[in-house]
Amino acid sequence: MTTENRKKALKFIFLQSLVKPVYCILALYNKTLRFRFENEQVFLERLRRGPVILAGWHQRLFCGFFLPRRYDLTIPIMISRSRDGDFISGVVQHSGFLPVRGSSSRGGRKALGEMVEVVLKHGAGAHVLDGPTGPPREVKAGLLAMAQRTGASICPVYLVCEKYWTFNSWDRFMVPKPFSRVLIRFSAEMEEVPASLDGPDFEACRKRIEDRMTDTYERLDRYFEKGERS
Repeated sequence: MTTENRKKALKFIFLQSLVKPVYCILALYNKTLRFRFENEQVFLERLRRGPVILAGWHQRLFCGFFLPRRYDLTIPIMISRSRDGDFISGVVQHSGFLPVRGSSSRGGRKALGEMVEVVLKHGAGAHVLDGPTGPPREVKAGLLAMAQRTGASICPVYLVCEKYWTFNSWDRFMVPKPFSRVLIRFSAEMEEVPASLDGPDFEACRKRIEDRMTDTYERLDRYFEKGERS
């Protein structure tokens, strides 16, 4: 083993040793947050009739970390094959997500096939629309392809924090401050993507989801301001 490979192996072992402690810290941190859920029954009713893919922006991931535990679900999610992805996969697995490794730039086709299988098996999935590296708030075609192949409904999930920090990352990643109120709103309007949809109609559907999420966030980001509840 070369010196470089030895360093990589030691780093991997070190990061894996942090998985459980980091998960425990996140679990304790999560308990300080005051969650409010909206349209929860809409999501659960649709889930009883068939598979649903929860869709959201990378920037807001922190607030949805424990959703699988709340509903006693195993939720497949695609995570990149990077070294960071190795660590993140270990952490989210403890919270009820089922990591499928791949991204639009690396192993995407194989990962999409695996996602289709596990979404059909577990009846639900999650998709980070603009991950892992952006562009921010841009819906990628993989979401629609997954919905077509599984027959799943696409359910955008909106996550809004009353008080939060933002990181200097490509998406301005958000972390709610302790004891902050957090809104998790499931979309009441889910998107169905027919298997036959292609060409301009496929792109129109992708853009419609993207625009709807952008417009909804423009309103919801004022949710905790006085009088804003629409």
